[in-house]
Amino acid sequence: MTATNNKELIKTLEQFLIGGHAHATFDDAVKQLPAELRGVVPEGMPYSIWQLVEHIRITQWDILEFSRNPEHESPSWPEGYWPKEAVPASESAWKKCLAEIKSDLKEFIGLLKDPKADLYAPFPHGDGQHLLREALLIADHTSYHTGEIIVLRRLLGAWKS
Repeated sequence: MTATNNKELIKTLEQFLIGGHAHATFDDAVKQLPAELRGVVPEGMPYSIWQLVEHIRITQWDILEFSRNPEHESPSWPEGYWPKEAVPASESAWKKCLAEIKSDLKEFIGLLKDPKADLYAPFPHGDGQHLLREALLIADHTSYHTGEIIVLRRLLGAWKS
């Protein structure tokens, strides 16, 4: 792959990670969400919006750390990836979670943009994973759960389509 093609791929991956071309972004999904709805678990649903948002944060952080640190140990599945509490502990916990999602995503995009990065080279510490796969995994995972956040907001009457 030429350097020009690689730059275009990285640009496309960045756009894909940030989202918004074919659907609402994560930022759209959490924008102006009333605080009193963050911890509501609608009837028939297994989790609250807070639990989904925190799950996105934990998973993205885990993928980032796995991608850059061969010594990283992932949380145990599934309990290490899902918060038990339906409600954020405080307004500051909510804001901190959102800020960490943005910060970790920026860090991951930095890995993609590193001139020494090989998007296709398997990590020596994994079982075939590579940076391109992990970028697609973050984008896919976040997109999936962003859709769930929007469904919950609709169920709670807090989403205008």
